[in-house]
Amino acid sequence: MDEFALIKQYFASVGHRRGVDIGVGDDAAVISARSAESWVVATDTLVAGVHFPESEPADAIGYRAVAVNVSDLAAMAAQPRYCTLALTVPNGDPAWFELFIQGFTEAAEAGDLALIGGDTTRGPMSISITVIGSGDPAMLTRRSDAAVGDELLVSGCLGDAAAGLTLLLGDGSPSVHAERLVQRFRRPPNRVALAAAVAALTGAAIDVSDGLVADAGHIAAASQLAIDIDANRIPLSADLLAVYERDAALSLALTGGDDYELLVTAPSAAVGALQNAGFTSIGRCLAGSGVTVNGKALVGADGYKHFGHATG
Repeated sequence: MDEFALIKQYFASVGHRRGVDIGVGDDAAVISARSAESWVVATDTLVAGVHFPESEPADAIGYRAVAVNVSDLAAMAAQPRYCTLALTVPNGDPAWFELFIQGFTEAAEAGDLALIGGDTTRGPMSISITVIGSGDPAMLTRRSDAAVGDELLVSGCLGDAAAGLTLLLGDGSPSVHAERLVQRFRRPPNRVALAAAVAALTGAAIDVSDGLVADAGHIAAASQLAIDIDANRIPLSADLLAVYERDAALSLALTGGDDYELLVTAPSAAVGALQNAGFTSIGRCLAGSGVTVNGKALVGADGYKHFGHATG
């Protein structure tokens, strides 16, 4: 099956929505402008062997590729609208595409996304998705809006996805707890509705993709302040603690990444409402710079960097 047949069969019908004048199948998509809103655009590329194991099932790859991009819109408190897909695969195996589009469609529907275009090519596997969202410009959240005295809060639990990836790579024995951790890696949470619900309460916001310490560092740098994290208050799941000792679990939560939970700052007056919405207070914004954990710098916790180390 050539790429044109693949596009027609598998991708042409994913997520139609109002506002798409021309979708998949033409030289470019056409979408109607929304004069009262700001457009919010983000792109992520996932490469086999770098962002996920090459042995991952196709439906898990499709779901995760969409979900991690939607998470960037959630971090900005934007509403997902449209996406494009640039897919490079070694061959046109119909069975693989059937599973991939199943996972892709499930995540796109959960994220309320319409696929409006892209490209399909042959080569080493990589998936590049551009998501387009919209929102009230006065309500969009940024990394640079933290203030000294704000508390640092996070949604959900941390460390599960990093543990799941470690287990996928063969470190651990099968169990119900281990399988749930693997699913947390394969199926990142959708926090779009939560982000929209709390946007008026928060200062800065980011999604936890590179690791708690690293992403707190992005807020600290953008807002020109310091952040101290209280390790004893970091939420850890029962599944994580069933598989790993507490110190190992805490290390995964601090530096593992791939959680795609919301990390926000907020004044003390808003903390109670955020806690009622499912957030946990885990630290505070201070004068200064950088990130500390229990008052001390954590060596080697600056997150994954594709070009961070010299090779060869």
